[in-house]
Amino acid sequence: MNVLIVEDEEVVSRRLARLTRLILGPRLRSLEATPTVAGAFARMRELRERPLDLVYLDLDLDGDDGFRLFGEAAAGSFQTIIVSAHADQAIRAFEHGVTDFVVKPYGEDRLRQALGRVAQREPALREQLRVLAVRRHGEIRLLAIETIVRVVAADDYSELHCSDGTTWLHDKTLAALEQLLPARFERVHRSHIVDVRRIVRWQVAEGSRYLLVLDRGDQVPASRTWIQEFRRRVGA
Repeated sequence: MNVLIVEDEEVVSRRLARLTRLILGPRLRSLEATPTVAGAFARMRELRERPLDLVYLDLDLDGDDGFRLFGEAAAGSFQTIIVSAHADQAIRAFEHGVTDFVVKPYGEDRLRQALGRVAQREPALREQLRVLAVRRHGEIRLLAIETIVRVVAADDYSELHCSDGTTWLHDKTLAALEQLLPARFERVHRSHIVDVRRIVRWQVAEGSRYLLVLDRGDQVPASRTWIQEFRRRVGA
């Protein structure tokens, strides 16, 4: 796991690094730290060739707002754990897709719990997600989850298809978004995730393939296994 710590207090940063090494052990491949938002932006972009898996982010960086960095973090392929004394910002952070919010001061057990959530996001956290950050032309845009109709695999990225007809490329893989999005977004096919509330009907296509027809007319392939489970659920 490649980890970046964004924390301006050197003592806090060193302690977080020590605990991370202790908890992750051989799973930790690299660990770097920066005290500023500007440094974090630079490190994130430099490390595209060696992608980050996790960013620890403080929200008060020498008077600079860590949320200025959060859009970049949320749009990245990595997960983010907020480590902050500002507990009142937790709801806002979870709505932006943070993996966990660790309130200072914290102990080893609390950090171990947070790192466990990196491997498997809890369902309750997924349901709190309200926006998804995407990057286009160097800018960050926040897409409301309610506007996302379906997601399609695009190599190491994912295409977000929205209700207004726009398509956005996200840095996270389909597997990563499957763990991030609310439960109503189901993996109906190895390359497709769909908001199941949008399904109008399903049909059999040529070659005994299954297709889902969505409320705005999209046709999405579905696996036989998923169709059988879906039919069982709806009693069809």
